[in-house]
Amino acid sequence: MDARKRAYGSCALLALPLSHMKEPPPMKLYVTYGSPYARLARMVVLEKGLEGRVEVLEAKTRTAGSPYYHINPSGRVPYLVDDAGIGMEDSQLICAYLDNLDGKPRFHHPLRESGWAYRRLEANARSLCEGICVWVREMTRPESERSPTVLAHEVARSERMADLFEARACDPLMEAQPAMAHLTVAVSLDMARKRGPGDLTNGRLQLAAWMHRMSDLPAMRATALP
Repeated sequence: MDARKRAYGSCALLALPLSHMKEPPPMKLYVTYGSPYARLARMVVLEKGLEGRVEVLEAKTRTAGSPYYHINPSGRVPYLVDDAGIGMEDSQLICAYLDNLDGKPRFHHPLRESGWAYRRLEANARSLCEGICVWVREMTRPESERSPTVLAHEVARSERMADLFEARACDPLMEAQPAMAHLTVAVSLDMARKRGPGDLTNGRLQLAAWMHRMSDLPAMRATALP
């Protein structure tokens, strides 16, 4: 038997054209289209050109007996199943994973992420996003079940956070190449305007100008809330 057949078997793998090589299965990204956290993952997919490697699927959440709970028992989104079939939850983890697939992270620069100033900025961005999400979730309840205290608390928090970002909009860190902190602020402001307590850039000229620039990102336009 010829050496190549001994090494690779009678199918003579080396003789197969590349077109016959089996492609790895696409990764599956489970999302809901109203979630800002899922939107962040979708934006990284688009900005990194991963559409051919990641299939985006809409999950049915907050529904008793949803088949999605067999995929992700917590029922949260986003949820990524990689090409080895391993699942992972949490937008921060998923975005970092996707951004590093090519070994050239665009939104997770290691030097920037090791700096306390950037880490504080990202924590502030997540706080803004969290408060707006709490307000939106509260408003999805029947009117008789909504808490006026919770709603008022989150409106006040969003206003304070918007003031903070207005004061920092011209900082070099905010004007730097967009990273996850910038994307998080942008999707939060967009959600507040379209589905939340209102447009937080009103009366905040610096923040409005910053948001206008961020809105030009192709992935921001492609994933815009209806």
